[in-house]
Amino acid sequence: MRIKSHWFKAGASKTPQQTASALAFIVWRVAQNMLKQMRSAQFDIDVGPQYFAFMREVLVFLIQVVDRMAFDCMPEGTRAEFTTALVRRVAEILEDSENDLLGLPAPGLESHRTQFIDMFNGLSDDYATFGHGPDGPDFAFVRYLGSRVTALMVAKDRNWALDQIMAIEAPEAVATLRSAMQGVLSTEPRPARRQGLSGD
Repeated sequence: MRIKSHWFKAGASKTPQQTASALAFIVWRVAQNMLKQMRSAQFDIDVGPQYFAFMREVLVFLIQVVDRMAFDCMPEGTRAEFTTALVRRVAEILEDSENDLLGLPAPGLESHRTQFIDMFNGLSDDYATFGHGPDGPDFAFVRYLGSRVTALMVAKDRNWALDQIMAIEAPEAVATLRSAMQGVLSTEPRPARRQGLSGD
């Protein structure tokens, strides 16, 4: 998938919040692409609660990966601001989509946004036990996502979902995020479009 990750104007460094806002839309698109590819591989993921359960799991994973990437290139205070802003912005995007398709939560229930943030916080301790290096998240990191996604699948898909996530979907998503992260953090100008040849 193609991701636009370069700023139009170069030079001035961006605030953690600006960087997080840019990455949030990329994370959302990568998650949507993963879902699309799972469906293309004949996994049944219905529009409705299952769709958003899948999206939430993938979004938490992707944010965790981005946070580990940020660890390698941001001061600790900046990283904390960045990740906090990223979680909040992704939660807002998710809430807009979930409200549109499923409606508001029943009275007495937390907003979709708050539910996602609570889920992210609840899973962060688990993800913190896994490793992440130059090649990306380790085997256990990706397997944890795969096991959680597998639990969401209909019975016929459960034998194959883990392999699909670990061997194909997660590695592709991580590679896209790595490239996007480099682009968003770069202060170099966006490459100019090639000009068409003139007939003169």
